[in-house]
Amino acid sequence: MRHWLPEAPMWVAMYHSVDNCADRADDPYKITVTPERLAAQLRWLRRQGLRGVSMTRLLTARARGAGRGLVGLTFDDGYADFVDHALPLLHRYDFDATVFVLPGRLAGDNAWDPLGPRKPLLGAEGIRRAAAEGMEVASHGLTHVDLTGADDRLLWQETSGSRVALSDLIGREVEGFCYPYGAVDRRVAETVRAAGYRYACAISPGPLTGVHALPRVHIGQEDTALRLQLKLRLSRLRRRAVREPAVTE
Repeated sequence: MRHWLPEAPMWVAMYHSVDNCADRADDPYKITVTPERLAAQLRWLRRQGLRGVSMTRLLTARARGAGRGLVGLTFDDGYADFVDHALPLLHRYDFDATVFVLPGRLAGDNAWDPLGPRKPLLGAEGIRRAAAEGMEVASHGLTHVDLTGADDRLLWQETSGSRVALSDLIGREVEGFCYPYGAVDRRVAETVRAAGYRYACAISPGPLTGVHALPRVHIGQEDTALRLQLKLRLSRLRRRAVREPAVTE
């Protein structure tokens, strides 16, 4: 039996796409960072004495009281550029991360973003490569829908169905989930727990904060060292105001 008991407030960075094009006019949702910017951000973490790790590694370490100096690195949507650009940089700095993918949109694109450019998503081969190279592969649902507006049947397909499909794809148990759009309510969080996920990431879940609604901080192209320092400090202050409940899995 695993006990994931929160210690000090933790910091989890939320990335999306890592691409050479991060022009503001062509990125209305601010989901893209350039490889150069990501490299600078990872270097900054190293200079602070911090190491970026996957969510499962972070939570497991915290359960042992050994989470000091670790921060979570997450990449939403499973863009194909994760393998092309993020993966080599994570290896360079001896970091790992969690990539949240969509097994119902293999080798598709981000059709849910109507204003932004179409970006290709990872296919089965890219997902397996990420897993083989030490990254945690976790679920972002099947097709990227707002689960708070889904009926019970669709909600179960997007949560349990995606876990089964992704576990079959990578040949190992999938432990984590990420709510599309960061949208979560109590019904959705309870369904994710019932589907067998050991944790789930949100954005700012407020009173729902816990192991199945973990808050994260968006990191983008404009986040220089100064902005990262401010975000780290503000995040820790806010997390102290909403204590994470102890959860036994």
